Amino acid sequence: MSTAKVSGRLFTIGLVASWYSSNIGVLLLNKYLLSNYGFKYPIFLTMCHMTVCSLLSYIAIVWMKVVPLQTIRSRIQFIKICGLSAIFCFSVVSGNISLKYLPVSFNQAVGATTPFFTAVFAYLMILNREAWLTYMTLIPVVTGVIIASGGEPSFHLFGFIMCIGATAARALKSVVQGILLSAEGEKLNSMNLLLYMAPVAVVLLLPATLFMEENVLGLTLALARNDTNIVWLLLFNSSVAYFVNLTNFLVTKHTSALTLQVLGNAKGALAVVISILIFRNPVSITGMLGYSLTVLGVVLYGEAKKQSKSNA
Repeated sequence: MSTAKVSGRLFTIGLVASWYSSNIGVLLLNKYLLSNYGFKYPIFLTMCHMTVCSLLSYIAIVWMKVVPLQTIRSRIQFIKICGLSAIFCFSVVSGNISLKYLPVSFNQAVGATTPFFTAVFAYLMILNREAWLTYMTLIPVVTGVIIASGGEPSFHLFGFIMCIGATAARALKSVVQGILLSAEGEKLNSMNLLLYMAPVAVVLLLPATLFMEENVLGLTLALARNDTNIVWLLLFNSSVAYFVNLTNFLVTKHTSALTLQVLGNAKGALAVVISILIFRNPVSITGMLGYSLTVLGVVLYGEAKKQSKSNA
């Protein structure tokens, strides 16, 4: 095997490891801050993420030129990006709120139902019909979450609703993004989209956190005076949130769609195992069977989509 091939393979492995570490890391850090540490401000936490993402996106694209800068070409395009940013905010905030009440393992089980919501929104909004076999594979996806919900020892209804909301919003964003930014000249890669969405998100989240999380800035400063670790935790957590987006973009660029799907399924399962080992949350056999059924459904869904495309 040539040196170039070995170097390329090592680079890809390094990228995947970074993607796994950042994805699982930010999930566990969010859970620790919101649930174990006692930092009960998910909207403010999301705003911190978006503030750091704005700064690091500017540095990466404008200064370091990690990817070419794509400019916004019209007011209509900017309005579309603002709409996407609002959906993105709702998804991230809802996901963070759910972590206050639900263990990471159950959060990941619900999150695995994204293909179901994507298929529903694609049908409702653009009348995109899949093959009947593709829809059949969504049955175990949904059934698995129903079983997992019934067998979850730490089930919390409000947390579950927030988690469903986050998952549905994530699917809605992907469908809306395909509709709004599909015209030639309006397409943005994920890094440039984040560069424009993150500052809009900060503007949307600032009044929300001031109104809904009363005196959050004063309480955070008071907390920082007693324990400076909170400052470093917030900075580190927000930086890792940016690297989730960066590594996701790079892994997508350097691997195939099929590889990305397999890696994504494995990442969710690994996050579940690590979270159980760290947080020691109780799990039931019924809950794990439900999650396994959902993951199996997601795998079958991916295979059915691939087969449908090859037959088209």
